Amino acid sequence: MKFLIPLLGKTREGYLEAGIRDYAGRLGRFATVELPILKERHGRKDPEEVMKQIEADLLLQRTDSAGVRVALDPSGALPNSEELAVLLSGWEERGVGTVSFLIGGHLGLHSSLLARADTILSLSRLTFTHEMTRLILLEQLYRACTIKAGHKYHK
Repeated sequence: MKFLIPLLGKTREGYLEAGIRDYAGRLGRFATVELPILKERHGRKDPEEVMKQIEADLLLQRTDSAGVRVALDPSGALPNSEELAVLLSGWEERGVGTVSFLIGGHLGLHSSLLARADTILSLSRLTFTHEMTRLILLEQLYRACTIKAGHKYHK
């Protein structure tokens, strides 16, 4: 299985970038991990809806070939780690080759992208920066993969 997580812009904080690279490396023992950096194409003075639509178009274009698109949004289902492992196992059993995880920019995801997602998940009822969300998602994917493999990391 491949995890495709397109990033809207570079991760600015060094400690987050180090954590992202660490967990992407750990996760690489279980799945292929792609973290393409997408260049943001909107202006800072563009209206918020325009910015979100431009970001949605970039994310949709980059994940066009993904078997499953998972949007991360506060309105989504809130699985625990074991439930995430079950989701991943289900996609794997169905033969899904690529699962893409869509993280919005600082404004979140546009409604058009949420409408085209196969699944909408939330990592927490708390709000995180989109850069922190990258690290939290990778850690949770790693945890889910260790659960699937029968490792004790999750306990």
